[in-house]
Order: sequence, then structure tokens, then C-alpha cells
Amino acid sequence: MILIDAGVDDHMFRFLSWRFNLRRHPDAKMRFGAAIISHSDKDHYGGFREIFDSPQFLFDAIYHNGLVERAGSNLLGERVPANGREYITDLVDDLPALQQRLADPQFVANKVYPKLLKTAAESGRTESIRSLQATDRFLPGYDDTSELKIEICAPVREDVDGISGLRWFENAGKTKNGHSVVLRLVYHNVRILLGGDLNADAEHYLLGHYSGLDAESADEAVQEAVVAQAGATFSADVAKACHHGSADFTDLFLRTVGSIATVISSGDNEPYAHPRPDALGAIGKRGRGLRPLIFSTELARSARELNIDPAKSFDTLQRQFIELEKATTESGKRAIRAQIDPLIERSIAVYGMICLRTDGHRVQLSYKLERPGSNGKEFDVHLLEPDANGVLQYEGTP
Repeated sequence: MILIDAGVDDHMFRFLSWRFNLRRHPDAKMRFGAAIISHSDKDHYGGFREIFDSPQFLFDAIYHNGLVERAGSNLLGERVPANGREYITDLVDDLPALQQRLADPQFVANKVYPKLLKTAAESGRTESIRSLQATDRFLPGYDDTSELKIEICAPVREDVDGISGLRWFENAGKTKNGHSVVLRLVYHNVRILLGGDLNADAEHYLLGHYSGLDAESADEAVQEAVVAQAGATFSADVAKACHHGSADFTDLFLRTVGSIATVISSGDNEPYAHPRPDALGAIGKRGRGLRPLIFSTELARSARELNIDPAKSFDTLQRQFIELEKATTESGKRAIRAQIDPLIERSIAVYGMICLRTDGHRVQLSYKLERPGSNGKEFDVHLLEPDANGVLQYEGTP
């Protein structure tokens, strides 16, 4: 099993605990082949805190994009000028390099991300922490000799006077987003693209790198050539939308991916209004087939966040949260959480989750309805099936 990103809070921890019934079996151990942190935005790595803290979870390896935030004025490290651009060359590639930096209190200070990696490194429950880059080609253990291939499409590094570096994109936020770990899963006839938080600058760069052409050209013939060349790397049947459906995308990248189904992961309580209306329109317009599918975690969970009877439980829940804040011992906190968890677990763990299953030839995408229909139907299910040429198509709900 592989865990890719974990959200901002403890929802992933709750889901895994529910899915594998770990609360009832506190001595059980769950071993993952890998945990992958696509990039160092808290809404992608924050949920790993409880997971790395828990003795129930073990990982063969933890992977990241090589950019490790640190204290001080240069969040990602000093910018190095070269070839008319700026680059970050202080990249952290393996566990010894990470440990060297984490040993420096001025590097870590109060920064959450290096503290998270420090927790993982000192836990004794992972064998390796290292960076990924496109020249690796495949995630270890999933190369082109495997039934399931996991291709590493990004980040793409450049040579900076003999040193490996990542291009600076306008500011620190766009740089770490733009160098997200991007993966394409290939299982027999099915291709699934996981795009992290790519932005327009990064998409232009990646399309140009993989096509050898000017991805910012307005010439339609050049654009068609970019789509054809870069499609060998990025084309997919199902894609996870980049950056939660942000407006910071390129039409050309959507054309290159050309997915028949897109899954958008975004939160209800955020100030960015993700997914953006223009992103939704463009994803639909550039999707493959007459009825491209768009799934949204927000739309799949349209009822109240807490699956409780407010008249009976809300005051109790509020008091318990207050008591949790006041608790001074770990045992006291655990006792209060044991009372809170049954009230909120089901809503967090079940509703809003988009489920994808495939046998390598067909794909099923579904999510649980919050209230069964008159026919007793509990899930909204959509199937992608191959045509005579083996290309996946969507024919409507079963």
C-alpha cells in the first residue's frame, strides 16, 4: 500500500483507523510500502503528523520533492542565479542529508515541516526518507517490469553550474507547488495521473521539457505538437485535478492530459472557493468524450459535517471539545477523544470520499450517498469501459 498526501488535519488518520479497525486492535501494525509527500504545503503534509506519531503505522520509505522548508528569511534556501533565472540548489536528497540539517536548531526552529520529518526520521518506523525526481523514472518497486508501473513525471531538475537545482517560480509558494511530485500510475490499460499542486508556470515548464517545444506559443500547430509529444508522459484516463481546482492552470496541460474523468479534492472551509468556476468549465471542455466526468469531494459530501442529532448531541460535543483543550495529560486527552470519536468518525471517514477501483481494463468511480434513494441505492457509481480499440469510454451510469 502507498499513502500519497494526508490532508491538513487528522482526517486521514481517522479514515485509516476506521478502514482497518485499528481502534479496536491497538496493538495492530499497518505497514505501507511508501508515504509520499507531494510538496510542503500543510494541506498536503499536516495529516501525516498523527500517522507518523502513531506506533501502528510503519513505512518502508517516505518520499518528498527535495525542497525542505527551514527557518529564516529564505524559506526554501538561497536562490542561485543562472541562465537568466533563479534556482534552489540546497535540496535534501537522502536521510543522512536530512539528519544533518535537522541537527541544526536554527534550521528547524519553529517550522512545522522539518519537525514532521524529524518525527518520522526518529520514529524507527521507516527505513528511508529521500527525494524523488523525474530522472528516477519510476517509484522504487514499481518499474516497467512490474504489473503496476508508477512513473515519476516531476519534479524535473536542471543543471545549475554542475549542481542539481529546481527552478524558482515567482515566489516560495509557487515554487514548492510547482515542483510537486507528479505521478502517473499505469496498470495494464488504465492510466491515472496525480498532479499535486502544479500551477501555470510549472505546467508550461514541464510541457516544454517533455516536448522540446515552446509551450507558451500561441501557434496552434505548435500547441498540437506539444500535446502530442508531452502526452506520452501526461495523458491519462483519470486525473486528480491539480491544486484542488485552482484557477492557476493552463488549457494546454488539460488538453495534454485529456482525461475522461477528473477527481477534485477540496475543502468546504477555505477562502479560495476551490474548485474555481473556470477550472470546472475548462476541465469539462478539455475532457475526453461527450460526457467527461468531474467528481468533487465537496459535492459528494453535501450534508452537515457532523453526522449527529444536533438537538441531542451538539452541546455535549461542544463541552467535550472545551474539556479537550483544558486537558493537561495525554491519558486525559485520549479519554475525551474516545467520547468524541464515535460522533464524528463516520462523517469524516465515509462521506465525500471518491473511490476508484480498477482491474486494469475497466474503472469504477463511486461515492456514498448521504441518504439512500427510494430504490435503496447507497452509492453513485460510474463505469469506464474499453471500446473495440481498448480505449476507455464512459457510456453513462449502470
